[in-house]
Amino acid sequence: MTQPLVRVTDLAVHFPIRRGVGGGKAVVRAVDGVSVEVLPGETLGLVGESGSGKTTLGRAMLRLVEPTAGQVEFEGRDITRLGERELRPLRRRMQPVFQDPHAALNPAMTIGDAVAHPLLIQGLAPDRRAARKGAAAMLERVGITPAEAFLDRYPEDLSGGQKQRIVLARALVTGPSLVVADEPVAMLDMSVRALVLDLMAGLRRELGLTYVLITHDLATARLLCDRVAVMYLGRIVEIGPAGTVLAEPRHPYTRALLDAVPRVDPAAAGRARPVLPGEVPDATALPGGCRFHPRCPRAFAPCGSDGTEPVLGLVGEVDVACHLWDNPR
Repeated sequence: MTQPLVRVTDLAVHFPIRRGVGGGKAVVRAVDGVSVEVLPGETLGLVGESGSGKTTLGRAMLRLVEPTAGQVEFEGRDITRLGERELRPLRRRMQPVFQDPHAALNPAMTIGDAVAHPLLIQGLAPDRRAARKGAAAMLERVGITPAEAFLDRYPEDLSGGQKQRIVLARALVTGPSLVVADEPVAMLDMSVRALVLDLMAGLRRELGLTYVLITHDLATARLLCDRVAVMYLGRIVEIGPAGTVLAEPRHPYTRALLDAVPRVDPAAAGRARPVLPGEVPDATALPGGCRFHPRCPRAFAPCGSDGTEPVLGLVGEVDVACHLWDNPR
């Protein structure tokens, strides 16, 4: 069996908040008991609505947010409680790519300095000249050519697609094994999204990368991901091969997400589309029983507030947390 590159066990990330003047304190359970593994060379997609916890989970894998409980292992090493000094040598092996390329680049730094800086910080280049050479090579690799024409330019001179390629170059220049990409094409024009996604797929093959792809776009997940984990209110409710989860969803929430995707189907013109009722509940006051039951069109007695919270169990080749599979109607 291949050892996982990342192993997350019973992970919780809770954020304390204050409810206004005299309102007391509360806790947002952004991630609330997640266990998942990421295998070397695969792309795991984290999908779900805003507020589902997918971004917080991705950041916790990189130790960009502090876990409240549970464990994160990277390359076989427990990194959950490591101090920053111990983490620094590992950070070159696990890199983030953020959603907004315009905000991710320092407007006061040239492109060359932005991409070369990690090499100097990590001691991977002996001097600025060598770091600049390494930056140029990586820029060429992500399609910023000729690199020499871009090294001394500033982010304001570039398009959104070019900026995201440079953000990728900066993430990859240290030779990471893990890249956590948070909505990497959401801020780009439709005309360049496919080009960036194709670039990411090619880099994965060439460099032996492992991706955790955070996205709300199921088409992107279907295109890039080997497996998909569907999150709702801080928990994984379904996880399995991307083709199976997105073609034959077992969990009602996954089905609702797929039903919400627009389709070009003349035969369906004028036909009412199913709409998931209500909004995501307050993460400081989670429903009892199944967290999805207040919105679930298939909820029945075991799902309600007096019932128990379902746990992931294998249904075919997919793990699902749903009472429908324990108590079929």
